[in-house]
Amino acid sequence: MSEKIKAPKGLAGVIVDETKVSKVMPEINSLVYRGYPVQELAELCSFEEVAYLLVHEDLPTQSQLHDFAAKEKKYRGLSDHLQQVIALFPADAHPMDKVRTGISYFGMEDKLIWDPDSDRDPQTNRDKFMLLLAKIPTIIAYAYRQEKGQKPIPPSDTLSFSENFFYMCFGEVPAPEVVKAFDVSMILYAEHSFNASTFTTRVITSTLSDLYSAVVGGVGALKGPLHGGANEQVMHTMLEIEDPGKARQWMLDALREKRKIMGFGHRVYTNGDSRVPTMKKYMQQMASSKKGEKWVDMYEILEQTMVEQKGIYPNLDFPTGPAYYMMGFDIQWFTPLFVMSRITGWSAHIIEQAADNRLIRPLSEYTGVAQRSPLPVGSRK
Repeated sequence: MSEKIKAPKGLAGVIVDETKVSKVMPEINSLVYRGYPVQELAELCSFEEVAYLLVHEDLPTQSQLHDFAAKEKKYRGLSDHLQQVIALFPADAHPMDKVRTGISYFGMEDKLIWDPDSDRDPQTNRDKFMLLLAKIPTIIAYAYRQEKGQKPIPPSDTLSFSENFFYMCFGEVPAPEVVKAFDVSMILYAEHSFNASTFTTRVITSTLSDLYSAVVGGVGALKGPLHGGANEQVMHTMLEIEDPGKARQWMLDALREKRKIMGFGHRVYTNGDSRVPTMKKYMQQMASSKKGEKWVDMYEILEQTMVEQKGIYPNLDFPTGPAYYMMGFDIQWFTPLFVMSRITGWSAHIIEQAADNRLIRPLSEYTGVAQRSPLPVGSRK
């Protein structure tokens, strides 16, 4: 192709490829997975059903769901070697580095060895996806407890995906409304079109690399605070404010000082993130069961002030931060929870990219100095 197209910085507004996985419709503030509105999936389906939908292109039958869930439960355990690796993680290392390393190590263990031909095969990648869907929560839970100096709790083979994760982290399964709120967050975070981490996985896949390498790249992209991590900053902000009565003035001061306020605005939504109403509802339910009404009060004041002053609405991270906090998770682990969910969307895009692949290799515009010749060493001053 001889014609060159100069794209805007950050590829804003540029369509780089086609996808059947999801569609963000900013004009009506809607998001669909494989054609299904995400808010309806969150209310009516389990996370396991949505994970199946994203990777297999349709919702499962009862029999398909049974087999899918049984396979996920079967694969939850970690090898002795991987457990030893997690036990050796520096306690103060970044949680996303721990998740990235755990996934990379497991990728070396997997008997579905790297092969450029098999890595284009959808079923091979679905098998690898199932392994990661099952093992990433265990990696996170083991590392979570290791950081606290606690012994790991082996996964259950009877509990649901979300129930099992709480059990591995805390040794017990919370009330059904807490599990439901977590399940909803997993569904809402599962997929969001060509975001930075998803695009990263597609770029890596386009080189004919393997699914594990692509996922590790996705984790690296998600670690960046401009992509993942906003829900952590939301909760740090709320803890800094502490009193709902101080929330409005805090926001006014932050806007006046032009501070970066996380949890508001989104590149592809102009009138509010379509996922927010659903997550806000479950955040409010969490507050009712966990006596966290002050976080809801603070949420309302911050949201109202931002909309009133700037016309900018919350994104999904804004209700999710306090919801995870009320569930009992340490703030620095919020983004790894995102990984547990987004492995579904990443894998769907990896499979799609591999099925109709072309190396993603854009051009750049050189703005450095013109061509010059080096001077002999003795003449340089």
